[in-house]
Amino acid sequence: MFDIVRMGSRVRNLVAAAVLAGCASVASAADSISVVYHLNEGLAQAQRAIGNIRNHLRAEPSTKIVVVTHGKGIDFLLEGAKNDKGQELESAVADLVGKGVQFRVCNNTLVGRDIPKEKVIMEAKIVPSGVAEVARLQAQEHFVYLRP
Repeated sequence: MFDIVRMGSRVRNLVAAAVLAGCASVASAADSISVVYHLNEGLAQAQRAIGNIRNHLRAEPSTKIVVVTHGKGIDFLLEGAKNDKGQELESAVADLVGKGVQFRVCNNTLVGRDIPKEKVIMEAKIVPSGVAEVARLQAQEHFVYLRP
């Protein structure tokens, strides 16, 4: 431990500046949270997620959001997908993309379900593996995990 009283004013000012800089970087990191929404259950889960994401962005507009899908979770990102009211989901996805949300579709699911890549809406990006993408975002990019 050091004695701040015995330090000269120049050293005290440097220490204070370093402490404030550390606090500012922590505050800055808190302001820019990154979140991965993980979807694999189908259209009902996707509808919940769309609502959650809209609410999330209303409350915290600076949040970086990536939606990763696999299994039945990809269904809302396929051409012609509709919600339970018969409305196409592509416009809701496009609206969220316009707000910075990214959508990723598992290629393993496409191959396993024999779905051509061309059926995936253009707003979504295909990744090799949905679960690997979720893990990568959490481990390497420090995304917070949410599952609606």
